Amino acid sequence: MTPLITPFKANYEVDYEKQAELIEYQLENGTHAISVTGTSGEPSSLSIEERVNVMENAKKVINGRVPFVPGTGSTNHEETMYLTKKAQEMDADAAMVIVPYYNKPNQQALYKHFKTVADSVDIPIIVYNIPGRTAVNMEVETLARLNEDCPNIVGVKESNKDFEHVNRVLLNCGRDFLLFSGIELLCYPMLAIGGAGSISATSNVEPKKVAELHNAWEEGNVKLAQDLHFELMKLNDVLFKDTNPAPVKAALGMMGKIEPVLRLPMDLPSEKLQQEIRETLVEYEKLLQRA
Repeated sequence: MTPLITPFKANYEVDYEKQAELIEYQLENGTHAISVTGTSGEPSSLSIEERVNVMENAKKVINGRVPFVPGTGSTNHEETMYLTKKAQEMDADAAMVIVPYYNKPNQQALYKHFKTVADSVDIPIIVYNIPGRTAVNMEVETLARLNEDCPNIVGVKESNKDFEHVNRVLLNCGRDFLLFSGIELLCYPMLAIGGAGSISATSNVEPKKVAELHNAWEEGNVKLAQDLHFELMKLNDVLFKDTNPAPVKAALGMMGKIEPVLRLPMDLPSEKLQQEIRETLVEYEKLLQRA
């Protein structure tokens, strides 16, 4: 699943035409599902109205060709409820709800937040655990309680680098619980323990190879999946040398896909890192070598 970036115009308005073009680029290159307004989509830089508009535009463009899973979480409980209900109204296939950032709720508060949201809708919910950006980890025990008490909490996007933690997710939530990797270098290893797939920011830039890795795994071609895992590693590394989605947007700008614009307080990477990104894109044949 590609967590699509939100393209902006030079004047910082959301560029819905570019968003449609990016979705077509993804689908042409074999992406299996699309998410918007997750971390890569700069949701905290969007107004609530913009988030709804981005979701609706994506839903319209995708038009049922692949599953659509918008990010509906916020640091604000009522906003999360509102956006998740909007996702249901537009017939999204699921909603991805992030652990609230900045607030640092305790585990019981996290349980109450997610249970209230899940109880308010009928669509499947994927919990999004990214402790590096939320300052709190969704503990396995809390996730297991939610899985037991909320039938529509069907999976988790784990952006937790602790591989022991993600193993225990499947042990405690059941092997049929949908475990998605949000850490690029764990996309392949999570498949090996029974993960459902990945939600990879790198697939904004290189959707074909990311999709091929998962296709190879599903087809039982472990060697090809391993080869693609290591082939993608250098690109994965360079795209996370600054805070996501700054390097991804820089790369897409170099590729001519978008205006490389982020809203403050986010901004583009340093010139030095942009040069490294450019050289890496040339190596991956995403750009032509400059004369």
